[in-house]
Amino acid sequence: MSQSVAPTPVYRLDHFVVPAAAMPAFTERLRLTQRTLDAMPGCKQNLVLSRTGPSGEYDVATLVEWENAEAVAAAKAAMQRHYTETGFDPAQFMRELGIRADMASYVPTPFAAA
Repeated sequence: MSQSVAPTPVYRLDHFVVPAAAMPAFTERLRLTQRTLDAMPGCKQNLVLSRTGPSGEYDVATLVEWENAEAVAAAKAAMQRHYTETGFDPAQFMRELGIRADMASYVPTPFAAA
């Protein structure tokens, strides 16, 4: 009898530095994106965290837990289709508002394995 291996979750962690003047537009776009991601298969958790940075800008972090790499790939493709259909360019949006971003995906790492 074979044992099934649990899928490895994938965590998407994005960090944004948002000028105060850009925060309303950024927040509106973030809400739309968060609602869309929440409805996608494999989205297990979707958090938005924020704080005011030392220079008056906002530090915003988003953390999305996906069931596995396949769910991430499907979500990415769906979001790209949505952006194409609606004419939204995320890179241009952030550039025009002066938003800096660091975005990456992570998987659990057993640093302290016994």
